[in-house]
Parts: sequence; C-alpha cells; structure tokens
Amino acid sequence: MPDSTQKRAALSLVDAFNRMDVPAIIAHRHPSCRRHFYPTAMAQPAQDNATYAKSLNSLHAIFRNFFLVIDDLVEDLSSHRICMWLSARADTAAGEYVNEYVWLLDFDETGKKIVRSKEFSDSLMARDFFPKLKEAMASQRARAAADKVQANGH
Repeated sequence: MPDSTQKRAALSLVDAFNRMDVPAIIAHRHPSCRRHFYPTAMAQPAQDNATYAKSLNSLHAIFRNFFLVIDDLVEDLSSHRICMWLSARADTAAGEYVNEYVWLLDFDETGKKIVRSKEFSDSLMARDFFPKLKEAMASQRARAAADKVQANGH
C-alpha cells in the first residue's frame, strides 16, 4: 500500500529540516498553523508561522549539520494525525547537540498541510545545553569583536 498524502508530507517535512530549508518547512504548514511546545514547564508560547520561521532562521546559524532521524511514526488517517518520535543531532559552538522529540502533527482534510503542531522535547537536555550554547556564542562574539579591533589597529 502506498504512503498516504499526510505521511508523504510528514516525511517531506523531516527532509526539509535535514536540509534546513526554512521556506520548505513553513510551506508544509497551513497559514493558521500554530506550533505548541511541551512539556508546559518549558513555558514557551505557541508560535505562528512567521515567528516559527524567524526562530528556525536563527537556529540555522547556530546548528551546523542538523539532522533528524525518524525512530517511530504512527499514523491515524481518520483523525488526520501523525505522531513521530525523532532523534536529532547537530554541531554547535558548545559541542555536539543531541536531542529527542515527539511531534504530534494534525493535518487538514487533504493531508497536505499541518494545521496544528505539538512538539515535545527533552527538557532536561534543553535546561543543561542551551546555557552552555549561549555562553559559547557570547565568547565567539567577544573574540570576533576583539579580532576586529585588532585588525583595525586599535
């Protein structure tokens, strides 16, 4: 049996992430789609497509060699829903980024556009990793500023 339209869309979404093609990622989403973060203890507000695209563009500069692997995928055609368990890996200024996600994607009736996205991520990893990344990026900016001053002979 061939893959459903929504499953092909979900696989195409993961491929767009692996290419870090932000316009292609956003193209999979309905104009009214909202991205919700879980667990709620992370206290992240829902994102519309414009906010999500801005976030992805900023991450694109931070995460090199970002790659997702689908560990499991469950599809409910009658509910227009796909759930994926994903493993992520990337290189950053703070070292290797490794995380796990669960994405719950609700599709429109055509199966082509995501109308709601719920994203669960490893909150312990985020708690421990992102402060290190922030510090490493600040150090890089400070070194770049010092190098620029030195290059200008000041």
